[in-house]
Amino acid sequence: MLQEELKELAAPILDKVRAHPFWSGLRDGSLPGESLAHFVEQDTGYLLPSYARGLARAAAAARGDEYTALLGRSITGTLEARDKLREAYGSLAGELGTPALDPEAAVDPAAHAHSSFFQAATATSFAAGFGALLPMVWFNYQVSNDLLERHTSGSRYAPWIEIYHPGEGYGYAVKAFMGVADRLGEELSGAERAELVDHFAISTRYEWAFAEAAWSRPSWPF
Repeated sequence: MLQEELKELAAPILDKVRAHPFWSGLRDGSLPGESLAHFVEQDTGYLLPSYARGLARAAAAARGDEYTALLGRSITGTLEARDKLREAYGSLAGELGTPALDPEAAVDPAAHAHSSFFQAATATSFAAGFGALLPMVWFNYQVSNDLLERHTSGSRYAPWIEIYHPGEGYGYAVKAFMGVADRLGEELSGAERAELVDHFAISTRYEWAFAEAAWSRPSWPF
């Protein structure tokens, strides 16, 4: 099954992402508050809206109604998650001792590149677009579960971790996306299948880059 191939391909980077100082700092409470604020600004201000638009383009290019329906539901879910996270951060910032969000925060280079990749991949083909979009679903599920299971109880960011987790029902969406990957693995030509896998592999690296940017908080030099 294609999903097993993709999971094996993603495993080394997923391990690096979970071990990254951004996520480990969230688990134990040592993460600087500025890093969490930067993450939320970039995630809710740029990455999640770009992901939703990528889902929309992929849904329009899908070859089957069941694929369009799944991606269409995910558009709504992504934008609702964006709003939930931004509102929750605003409510928790005082308790967490983190900075207020900057409503005019500029996109950082990593978020710009990640968002541009979604746009380019989904404009290329359905196979390329689906491959590019899939890691965000898979990594979010794995990372948020890891945060919930391994965070230090009572630590600084425990309330945020509870909010950040998308809920048990998210597992059904992940299972549906992986099921689509398996069906596409049988339906696509060899070249299309390779295109999906290649874009999936590139997109997994953007997941690490986004965590690194939240940790280091880069900005444009001009």
